[in-house]
Amino acid sequence: MNKLKYLTEKISRAVYLCISLSLGIISLAMIIYAIFDILTSFHDRALLATALLDAIGLIVIGMAVFDVSKFLLEEEVLDVHANKTNVTRRATLVKFLTIIIIAIFLESLVNLFAAAKKDISLLIYPTLLIFVGVLFVIGLGVYQKLTQEEDNQ
Repeated sequence: MNKLKYLTEKISRAVYLCISLSLGIISLAMIIYAIFDILTSFHDRALLATALLDAIGLIVIGMAVFDVSKFLLEEEVLDVHANKTNVTRRATLVKFLTIIIIAIFLESLVNLFAAAKKDISLLIYPTLLIFVGVLFVIGLGVYQKLTQEEDNQ
């Protein structure tokens, strides 16, 4: 039975390693593409403005995906928090969610400016994305409040 558990753990870690590396490569490709798009748009101001706004979105999403990749690598493959307390694990989760929340807000702001330039009726989508970000912040606050009482015991 221990051999089976050992084997499944090794397979699981190998799968998570492949997923983590794939996400890391994809995020770096997004960032490189954003930079390449900016460099190729220098000849036209209208294209440059659009490329810059698109690059912000791509880089923010790439950063969030890279953080997910790093999180999976640390937690599932390297198991760096194996001997850590629940307080440390919750702090890692809060940090991870904070990065996701920042990415949501930055993406909504980029979309807000892009929609404002194109068509005012498109502002509903970035506004809803901002609302989702606010819900994430509220949820994170509730989570921290509920777990704070557990930490004080």
